[in-house]
Amino acid sequence: MDNEVQNLENTLKDLSEAELVITMAVGAAVLLAGYRIKKVAFFIVWFIIGLNLTHYLMPWLNGAVPQIAESDLWQNLTPIAGGLLLALMGFTIEKVCVGGIVFALVIIVTMYNFGSEMQTLAIGAVVGVIAAGAAVMMMKPAIILATSLAGAYVITVGVIQLSSVGGDMYFPMLIGLTAFGALTQFLTTKRVS
Repeated sequence: MDNEVQNLENTLKDLSEAELVITMAVGAAVLLAGYRIKKVAFFIVWFIIGLNLTHYLMPWLNGAVPQIAESDLWQNLTPIAGGLLLALMGFTIEKVCVGGIVFALVIIVTMYNFGSEMQTLAIGAVVGVIAAGAAVMMMKPAIILATSLAGAYVITVGVIQLSSVGGDMYFPMLIGLTAFGALTQFLTTKRVS
């Protein structure tokens, strides 16, 4: 659990308090209104996923391209570029976007909670493909659940980063916020298709 929280804190450690609060506000919008603002939410969710994955891959990129490791500018721009690249892709294709969000969230949860060994990632990928297929078949509930989980993730990481809340509150906060966001979205989008 402590390793997981450390990974989460490393993801947002370079943000100032103001930037972290803005990020949390965007996460709250995605959490509570993700289905209503789904195109914007897709862009935001894919940006967050791309930023996280690029941060996770930075040690490998630094080893493969020494010029990135030597430059502070590239250290800061590369994760943003990874986020923007995935965000632009996710903004354009809705079904692929929903399936991809669900698959990516499963992989991120797998990496943070169970490690990044090849067998672990293979099992996570199989679960991710099954979950992504189910999500595409049930678009509205999948969009609501995926945006609720993504918003809850950003808010949870932000709260842990800004406060003295311990890492053992990660899962209760994540699950509680996801449930609250999903319930809110289901109730406010009954007549929205």
